[in-house]
Amino acid sequence: MDHSRGFTLLELIVVVAIVAILAAIATQSYARYTIRSHRTDAHQMLMAVAQAQERWYATYNRYAEDLGKLGFADPAVSSRGYYHVVLSVADDAAQGFVATAMPIDRQASDVCGALSIDNAGRKLPSGTDVAANANGRCW
Repeated sequence: MDHSRGFTLLELIVVVAIVAILAAIATQSYARYTIRSHRTDAHQMLMAVAQAQERWYATYNRYAEDLGKLGFADPAVSSRGYYHVVLSVADDAAQGFVATAMPIDRQASDVCGALSIDNAGRKLPSGTDVAANANGRCW
């Protein structure tokens, strides 16, 4: 009797199919993870702007109207370049502000969209989209 050793074509096809399915799942998970991890770039930039605004308010009793007064470019680009930040004040007396980080390039596909922080410390995705930040998912 001749018993040859090796794999049949069917066994090889099954193994290749299983590996392909696992690779597809892993690639999607990795892409979601990288987008989520790049979100920290916006968090850091927004917190730096908010801290600078509070220092400005302590000195001038009003918030700065533009990022240039705080030492940032206007619009400011985050340290890793995934977001650009713009600043708006609430009224003519500048007693409130909203800093918004808008995703650019590959980060634009993030489900949280633009992230913002205001003078009260409220951290929201897309300015007013509270539902998108359910359970602090975006922040």
